Amino acid sequence: MMKTLENPLYYLENFHTVVEWIRQRYSALLSEDEREFISAFPCLPQASRALLVRMVMRKGTLFRASKLQYEEIGSTAQAAEPLIDTGWIDPRPELTLEQLFGLLTKSEIAQAFGSALPKGPMKKADQLDALREAFTGARHFDAWHSGVGDCVYQLQVNDLCDRLRLLFFGNLHQDWSEFVLSDLGLNKYEKVEFSTSSLGFRTRQDVDDYLHLYRCREQYDLGEPVDAILADIPAKPLESGWLEARRAKLLFQIAQHYEQAKAWDSALTLYSQNSFPGARVRAIRVMERCGQFEAAYTLAKSAESLPESEAESQQLMRILPRLHRKLGYPNVSPRTPAPLTRIDLTLPCPTTDYCVEELVRDHLAQADASVHYVENTLINSLFGLLCWDAIFTPIPGAFFHPFQTGPADLFSADFLMRREQEFATCLAQLDSDLHRQTILNNYRAKFGTQSPFVYWDILDENLMHLALECIPAAHLKKWFERILRDIRANRSGFPDLIQFWPQEKRYRMIEVKAPGDRLQDNQVRWLEYCVAHEMPVSVCYVQWEDNAA
Repeated sequence: MMKTLENPLYYLENFHTVVEWIRQRYSALLSEDEREFISAFPCLPQASRALLVRMVMRKGTLFRASKLQYEEIGSTAQAAEPLIDTGWIDPRPELTLEQLFGLLTKSEIAQAFGSALPKGPMKKADQLDALREAFTGARHFDAWHSGVGDCVYQLQVNDLCDRLRLLFFGNLHQDWSEFVLSDLGLNKYEKVEFSTSSLGFRTRQDVDDYLHLYRCREQYDLGEPVDAILADIPAKPLESGWLEARRAKLLFQIAQHYEQAKAWDSALTLYSQNSFPGARVRAIRVMERCGQFEAAYTLAKSAESLPESEAESQQLMRILPRLHRKLGYPNVSPRTPAPLTRIDLTLPCPTTDYCVEELVRDHLAQADASVHYVENTLINSLFGLLCWDAIFTPIPGAFFHPFQTGPADLFSADFLMRREQEFATCLAQLDSDLHRQTILNNYRAKFGTQSPFVYWDILDENLMHLALECIPAAHLKKWFERILRDIRANRSGFPDLIQFWPQEKRYRMIEVKAPGDRLQDNQVRWLEYCVAHEMPVSVCYVQWEDNAA
C-alpha cells in the first residue's frame, strides 16, 4: 500500500532541507541576494514560509489569491503580508492581456470585456485574438476586471529558487516533487555516503554557464532561429568537463540542423571544431557531399588509425571504399560480415495493432523452451545487479544529493578507470560462480531502487533464474566488459528475444526484423561481437503470408 504524508507541511520541511543543504555546501558560490534569502527565510512566520513554498512549487509566477487556499496555511492575505514586505511577492503586478487570460476563466473573460467580444460561443484562444489589438499594454488586475473580487500575487524569487534547486540537484529536470515521490515510496534511491565537499558545481561560473546553456537549449527546442542561438553559445570550450560536454552536444545538434538544411559550410565549421562523439565522422560526410574528397579522405584515414569508438570504425568502413572510388584509388576489399544464423519466418498477416517481436516470441515458444521479449533490459539488469557496489561507489563528485539514479560521471571517459578495482572485484565473481548469489541477493535487497541499468518492471526471479542457469558466466562477462567499454553506446543494441532450454542449460538470442526492416548499426555491432565470442545469436526475418510468394 502506498504511504501517505502525515505532516501537512511536508513540502516546507523539504524546502528547509534544500536551503540548509545549500547553506552548508555552497555558501562560497552564493550571491548576496541568495545569502540574504537563505538567512531571512527561516525567520518568517510559518504560514508565510509555507505560502511562498507553495507558490515556488507551482507552475508560473502569477497566482490568484483565491487559488492559494490551503488549510494548513490559513488566511492567504495574512500569510502574504511578510512576503510582500520582503519584496518576495508583488501584490499588484501589471498584467498583459495574455497574462490576464492565463488567470481568468472563459465566463470571467466574457464578464470583463462584455460587448468588446463578438457574439456567440468562442474558444478562449479566439477570445484572446479578438481582443488583442484593442487592448494593448499592461494593467493591474482590478483595472482589467474590477468586479472579480480577487487579487493577483506575482512571485519575485522564482529565478532565485530555481538556482537553489539547480545547486541541490545539479540539474533542472528534477524538481521539488522528488521529495514527495521518495516520501511516498514511489521513488527509491540508493543511499550513498558523500561529504560536504562533494559538489555538483565548483564555481559560480559553472552555475552561470549551466543556466546559460539551459536557456540556449530551451530556445533550440522551441525552434527559434539557430543563427541567433549559435551566436549566444560560448565560443570557447568551458572549463568544467561535464558542462563542456553539454555545450558540445548542443553545437553538434545545431550542426545537424545546418547539415539537414544543406548549409554545408556552417555544418562543417561546427563539426570540425567539436569533440562530441560522432562529430568527426559527420565532418567527413559533409566534406564528401561538398566534393572535398581529398580532405574527407585525409580526415577519414586519420580517424581510422585512432577511432573514437566502435561506431566510428563501423562508419569509416563504409565511407573509405566510396572515397577510394571517387579519388580513383585502388579499390578496398569490403569487409566480410560476420556469419549470422538466419531464421526466415512466415506468419499470418495481423489484422489489428501488433508487436512483431511478441508475435515471433509466441510462435517460437515451446513447452520446454520459453521465449522472453527482453531487448536491452535483461543483460543490463544482470550487469547492474552484479556490479551494484561498483556503480554506487562513493567517489568524490559522483554523488552530491540523495536523489540520484546513478553516478553523475556515468558517461565520462574515465568512469571505469576511477572504479577499476571495484569493477574488477565484481566481474571476478563470474570466474568462480559467485555471481549468481550476488545478483539474487542484490535483487532482493535493492528491489525498486533507482539504477541506470536495472529494469525492475521486467525483471523477476523466474527470469533471472533461467538466465543464470542457461547463460554461461563467460558470456555474461564478455557482455559486461563490452558495456563498460562504452556505456552510452553499448547499453543498447541487444537482440530482442531470448529463448531458454533449462533442461539443456542453453539459450539463444534472436533479433527480430519485420518486413522491410533492417539491422541498425548498434545491433550489427552487438551481433558481430556475439558471433566472435561464439554466443548463440540469430536474426529472424519475418514475412506475412499475404506477401509471401
